[in-house]
Amino acid sequence: MLVTFSSKADMDVMMMEKDARQVLTAAGKITGPEIPERGVFTVEQIDEALHSLQLAIGQESASMDRHPDDQDEDEDDRKPKTKEVVLLAQRASPLMQMMRKSKQANAPVMWETGSGW
Repeated sequence: MLVTFSSKADMDVMMMEKDARQVLTAAGKITGPEIPERGVFTVEQIDEALHSLQLAIGQESASMDRHPDDQDEDEDDRKPKTKEVVLLAQRASPLMQMMRKSKQANAPVMWETGSGW
């Protein structure tokens, strides 16, 4: 399922449900496993949500620094084993940009779950 974030201040941002859950949890909007069908970041809530996201991004970065991936290389060194990781900072960046624009435009950021089609 897709989650669509929208604001009059910027283009829509779409995320897969599990990615949106991670971002919404880090922003302090949800605490359980379910994403409400609709939700909103009011203009007054945007600063706190951005702050919470920045803290979560910093914690993830610090955790990555403490526990770097152990990379085992094959015997022939032609195929190193790597794990592709998408960080919270990368996932949250488009939404955070929307939040900043929305704050300046005095517009809320809303989300809605659905297929996106």
